[in-house]
Amino acid sequence: MFEKKAVLFLYSVSPVHMGAGTATGVIDSPIQRERHSNHPSFAGSGIKGALRHGFEALGGDSTLIKTLFGPEPEPSSGDLHAGALSFGDAQLVAFPVRSLRGGFVYITSPQALARAQRLLALTGNAVKWTIPEVDVGKCLVLNETLLNEDKKLHLEAFEYEQKAEQKAEQDGLKAEQDGLKAEQDGLKAEQDGLKALAENLADRALPKSDEFQFFREKLGQDLVVLSDTDFDYFVENATVIEPHVRIDPKTGSAKDGGLFYTENLPPESLLIAPLLASQSRSDEAMSAENVYLTMRNILGCEKGRLVQLGGDATTGRGLVVVRVEEV
Repeated sequence: MFEKKAVLFLYSVSPVHMGAGTATGVIDSPIQRERHSNHPSFAGSGIKGALRHGFEALGGDSTLIKTLFGPEPEPSSGDLHAGALSFGDAQLVAFPVRSLRGGFVYITSPQALARAQRLLALTGNAVKWTIPEVDVGKCLVLNETLLNEDKKLHLEAFEYEQKAEQKAEQDGLKAEQDGLKAEQDGLKAEQDGLKALAENLADRALPKSDEFQFFREKLGQDLVVLSDTDFDYFVENATVIEPHVRIDPKTGSAKDGGLFYTENLPPESLLIAPLLASQSRSDEAMSAENVYLTMRNILGCEKGRLVQLGGDATTGRGLVVVRVEEV
């Protein structure tokens, strides 16, 4: 039974390739995705394996690896048991998309926010977020400088209208004026709720260090809520696709079958995962509290730690800042 619960926020600072291992489409090496939502995800086993591999480099005591993560599976060994730490799959919270104004924005959706809110509550970090509803083709924007002169938000090649239009197209009828005012009041209330949500998320998720101040502020003001349908489109089609070529040293040209494509989660993506701790199962007993504190101190609460997840490490892929949300 897990006695200590917390969440990990994972913020990518480079493209991340957590490979799915198999491909059925045009991309030869796709990233991991949830089966039911098709959102990018990090498997808990991959997070655990990466942290185990880098435990000493992060400043951990090598003698604790077996206790925390479990022994290496050896056929001749009878001393096999589960580790005291468990890492759940990381689910997507916010995804960066190129914007006509402001460089890029962080997009999210009611479903993504609700799932993050649920996970925070289940791990003892309940938050009071007001999650808006957004129709297809609409958006809820805090930073109005992201909108063009027609009050439209341009993301990639698509444009979205603010949930309730802020410009007045009045024909002098009192009923229409009253209806417009009601819409504007409703929009203002939803923007206030989104502002509190975005600032709370930025404060919780990103490290409290000077180099992340810009991104905390940007997440707090440039978080855009799209419908679940529109959000799904971007997280499926706006990832980083890279061509790779294997060269034949004799001919200087690509080998047969040497051209292949890999998919990466883009930098500035934000995910959340559960971290669970139990009493150790090894001879060197550790309480769940000490197990949790050991991992928390390694990863850090305030400033977070830079870790490498997934493949292509030698080409700079997989750099992720991990931060523990204190219970």
